[in-house]
Parts: sequence; C-alpha cells; structure tokens
Amino acid sequence: MLKKWIGSIPLHQKKAAIWLVALVLVAIAAFNARPAVEMVFKTITYVEAARKLPIYSVETQEKRVAISFDAAWGADDTDKLLSILKDHDTLATFFLCGYWVDKYPEEVKKIYEAGHDIGNHSKTHAHGGELSFSQNVEEIMGAHEKIKKLLGIDMNLYRPPYGEYNNTVIQAAQDNNYFPIQWDVDSHDWMNKGVDYEINRVLNNKNLRNGSIILFHNDAKDTPIALPVILDGLKERGYTVGPVSALIYKEGYHLDNTGRQFLDSSTASK
Repeated sequence: MLKKWIGSIPLHQKKAAIWLVALVLVAIAAFNARPAVEMVFKTITYVEAARKLPIYSVETQEKRVAISFDAAWGADDTDKLLSILKDHDTLATFFLCGYWVDKYPEEVKKIYEAGHDIGNHSKTHAHGGELSFSQNVEEIMGAHEKIKKLLGIDMNLYRPPYGEYNNTVIQAAQDNNYFPIQWDVDSHDWMNKGVDYEINRVLNNKNLRNGSIILFHNDAKDTPIALPVILDGLKERGYTVGPVSALIYKEGYHLDNTGRQFLDSSTASK
C-alpha cells in the first residue's frame, strides 16, 4: 500500500515524500521497535531501487580506466589534445554538444578520424532536470541527428550537461538506446587551479581504481600541460587507459547505489 502511494506521486515530489514517510516511521519505531524499523528499511530500499542512475564506474578485475572530454565551448586545444593522445597511444571519449558540432565540424571529424569515441552531450547544454521527458529527448536526439548527418554514425553514450540528472533524464536516454555516463574521478580542470592541482586531483584521487571514468574538458587551460603527466602516471600505476565504450558492459549488467556497473553473475558465468 505504501509503495503504491509513493509510486503515484509525481517524480519531482517523490523524494521529499519518501523521506517524510521514513521520518514518521522512525518516530513510530521508538514505540513499536522491530516491525516499524523493518518498514523504515524496506521503504528506504524502495527509494534506492526506484532511483535511476548513470554509470559512474565499472567493476572489473582488470586495471583499466576510461578518460573522457566534454566539449561545449571552445576548440583551440583540439589539435594539442589529439596529438597528446596519439603520442601516448591512447583513445578517449569526447562528449559533444550539438551547437559545438555546428560550430566546429572539422574538429569533430578530426576527433572521429583519430579513432576516438564520439559521445552525446545534449543539443544545447541545458539543465536536464528542469526539462520534461519530451524536452530531454529533443536535447538528446537533436545532438544525435547532427552527428548522424556529419559522420554517419549512431552515438550510444550520453553525458547529461553539468552532470545533472534525475529519473526523467536517465529514462529519456535509455529509451533512445543510450547508456547514460557520469564519472567517478573529476579532474577539476574547469576550475583552472593550475597544472599541479589537476595532476594531483586525478592521480591521487581517492576514487581512482579499476574501472574509473575520468572527466576532463576539451578547452580547460591547464589540461594540455597536465594530460601527458596524468597519462604517464596512470600507466606507471599499471592502468590501461581507453575510451568509455571499451570499459562499460553493454548487456547483462546492473548498477549498485553508487552507480558502479557490475556484470550479472549469470552473464559472467557464460
């Protein structure tokens, strides 16, 4: 009955309603002990199960990580970044905004021809959490069609602008055959705090581990200087560095409550 009521609440009101219920149940638990406590945990479990998440990282025994670049503004460093990646024999994923594609079609072609993943970063870099389902679909597919027209490919990796998402954003991506992708290691390159800060932020990040997805931006001031050191550092630590598409599982998987992707046991045993 409780789950049915929660399920009927509009998405933007659901989180507040669930935690209100949880607080009431905690109060009841003070008088009724075990039954109410069990109901609290069942309710919270339902909350977590109902929340949709993007892929933050991947559970793997292999020392592999993925690097990614969000492209939403300038393009002056494109050649530098591609040269660095080539020199380090490394492929990456570039998440492109639709208006960036319109403004820099030759850079898009260079990225693709160099063998890198082309990912979707929305049409206009809008705040997806403030948009309806149909508006999110328009953002996703607007960028999709621009790339399709320019390169003749169908993208399937989507990174929501600003890293912002809710169930509507995730569902819109999944319904259009996209894997929603987040990150668990943020280089903070967009903060322009200096080369040493960026290097340390990645290589000594508490979240860096097998299956990490690392975030960079294509126009950050310090990244062209920091990136070679970071790539060397990752390889010195034994990591193979590649694009997101080579890291994630495409089927037979589930996510835990942190967004870490796990291969289902039934799939892994095959």
